[in-house]
Amino acid sequence: MNTAAKPAPTLISADARPVSGAWAHDARADAAHRLAEMGLPTRRDEYWKWTRPDSLITATPASAEVFDYDGEPPVFHQVDRLKIVFVDGVFDAEASDDLSGEGLEIERLSDAAAKDIHWAKDLYGVLETRGQSPVVRPLAAHNTAMATDGVVIRATGRISRPVSVFYRHDDANSDAVLHHVIRVEAGAKLTLLENGAAAARFSKVVEVDVADGGEFHHVRAQGRDHQRQAITHMFARLGAQSVFKSFTMTVNGKLTRNECVIEFLGDDAIAHAAGAALGDGADGEFHHDDTVFITHDAVACESRQVFKKVLKNGAKGVFQGKILVKQKAQKTDGYQKSQSLLLDDDASFQAKPELEIYADDVICSHGSTSGAIDEEAMFYLRSRGIPAHIATDLLVLAFLADAIEEIEDDAISAEITDRLDAWLARHRG
Repeated sequence: MNTAAKPAPTLISADARPVSGAWAHDARADAAHRLAEMGLPTRRDEYWKWTRPDSLITATPASAEVFDYDGEPPVFHQVDRLKIVFVDGVFDAEASDDLSGEGLEIERLSDAAAKDIHWAKDLYGVLETRGQSPVVRPLAAHNTAMATDGVVIRATGRISRPVSVFYRHDDANSDAVLHHVIRVEAGAKLTLLENGAAAARFSKVVEVDVADGGEFHHVRAQGRDHQRQAITHMFARLGAQSVFKSFTMTVNGKLTRNECVIEFLGDDAIAHAAGAALGDGADGEFHHDDTVFITHDAVACESRQVFKKVLKNGAKGVFQGKILVKQKAQKTDGYQKSQSLLLDDDASFQAKPELEIYADDVICSHGSTSGAIDEEAMFYLRSRGIPAHIATDLLVLAFLADAIEEIEDDAISAEITDRLDAWLARHRG
């Protein structure tokens, strides 16, 4: 870790922390103490050298004009789901569904935090704290200390109806800090959908504990506001024979950094993290950063990282992914792929794939590429009478396909593909 002096954490004070019950108060105080010791991130930090943290740590966010969707329905609007709505970080009870369901317990974080005893005590800030080593994540600690609300979800059965969190952005100067806690009990299954711009600046942490034999599926859509900024963290802990799958679609946005930290603690577990990002600098600055850290500390576990970015007109992409295999984690199967498709000479992509392996019976690999549209493939399509702009769109969607394939639900996968296709159509030429 860099030892140079760092800016004091001006984003936080004891007076500013939300009022809460004993367990939440202690967790927030601990997070504030850890943040004070870490300091805020700077460009000198190894994992921030390609992404400027300046605008994420200012006392007030830059204004972000509210995007006009011109009647376009939100992503997942046709999915039968339990809907939870936040407007600029504030829970909207009238727009949300009843927070109940068979095999499902859901509460607002603010309500759970007001209680002196709650199951979330064993998770809130706990997985985030574990994820601070060996790489510190100060803005995650800041979130734990300062989150004003969120949801706590406990699945005790195999829930067929997804839980959908919709983040609406209505205030050009909003600064939202939300924190979600999710517990998937042994043998249970939960799907979480997220979509929306949320705020001018958005900080979100999701802590997910998947017990033995549990399944957690996550699909997130970020966009299409051009000026929004977001820093998100997902911390996951996996038990034996559990499944964790997360996919993120990102279009537009001035600055987005998504961090995913996964820890295998039980044997024979599976974790897949994937993403597809499309950026056009002609709409304004676009910078997208995926930072992933997966720790194998159990036997015969499988991890996959598949991240694709399509960039043009000065758009910038970053991928930083690491697989750490500890000595006991024999028979690990770890795979990592990060690729960018640069549609012109002005776009750029930086990648830092890493493997750190201390076991001797493993299969681990990583690959990272950056390039333009395949000329032979383009010639093949053009020679069959397909116009250049349609051929380009087809090749882009083919490039993104193996990331989208990580989505378990075919209907949701099809909608994501349709949304990406629509974005391409709007940005032709």
